[in-house]
Amino acid sequence: MALDGVLDAVEDASPVQAVEAATRALAAGLGARSVTFLIADLSGRALVRLTRVDTADPGTGQGADEDDAARSDGGERAVSEPLDRDAGARALRTQSVQVMRSGGGRGAGESWTVLAPVTERGEALGLLELVLPAEPDAAQVAQITRTAHLLGFVVVASRRHTDLFEWAQRSTPYSLSAEIQRRLLPLGYTCEAGSFTLSAWLEPSATVGGDTYDYSLARDVLHLSMTDAMGHGVASALLATLCVGALRNARRHGLSLLEQADAANAALCAHQATVASEGFSTGLLGRLDLVTGVLELVNAGHALPYLLRDGAVESVDLPSHLPLGMFPEATYATTDVPLRPGTGWSS
Repeated sequence: MALDGVLDAVEDASPVQAVEAATRALAAGLGARSVTFLIADLSGRALVRLTRVDTADPGTGQGADEDDAARSDGGERAVSEPLDRDAGARALRTQSVQVMRSGGGRGAGESWTVLAPVTERGEALGLLELVLPAEPDAAQVAQITRTAHLLGFVVVASRRHTDLFEWAQRSTPYSLSAEIQRRLLPLGYTCEAGSFTLSAWLEPSATVGGDTYDYSLARDVLHLSMTDAMGHGVASALLATLCVGALRNARRHGLSLLEQADAANAALCAHQATVASEGFSTGLLGRLDLVTGVLELVNAGHALPYLLRDGAVESVDLPSHLPLGMFPEATYATTDVPLRPGTGWSS
């Protein structure tokens, strides 16, 4: 079965059914006993068994067995599985296919399980799990690998139109502030782009309110920001919304890093004047020139970042300026930090 067969199946399906269509087509092409998509939980500690295709009875969907970790919503079923299985954890963390004999031995009862990471730009979205009646050969493993990679793009495209995948990933209910905050984050938490790899995470994901990060890639520039709005809860999340919105608006107008900081500071100060309350946000803003490797930084009262160079971790000595939103007349300055190939940066 060629990939165009999977693509045809996806194109003919609705966004809610796109993953099922892809896995069903793969099962038919390989003669698989079952194909399941397990999406990564937003906590990073579990996989959620969301879509299951049983070729013996394709209409059954998820298994009927009851499970304490199962959730249901309008006929949809999600079963959380701790990410502690050696093979599953290894497949996700190394982003490599794992092939294991899973039957009772050679003969009629023999089966093989294949776990293939579903990724997009380095972000581990989940696993594709196949149960096959015989050991797959190299060509079949390569086909499964390509289909799993294609499935990553299917998930990314389909989730724009449905809450199904978001619902499946939330084994822990989100607070209202976390709901607001999640909408502020970039759509991808990881980005592999040849000249750099970026990855970010918020912990705990279900209760945060004012902490945000953002990035945007231009042709030769990577824009970065990390902000922490004052307080907790909904008020903090709303302040963070204004801060991130002001930074993005300034960036998309083509303003410099200093002008972005000034614009965010002005927006927060103007808002606080209208509501007669205090509020500010610390921030670390960055602009990485991908050609020269020079990272331009503005520190608005934020915690200092760290560099990993030649196996040693060191803090970056940056001048600290006032947080954004404290005083309209506040001024900011940039610091250039040259990065060498292989350097890690963390904050």
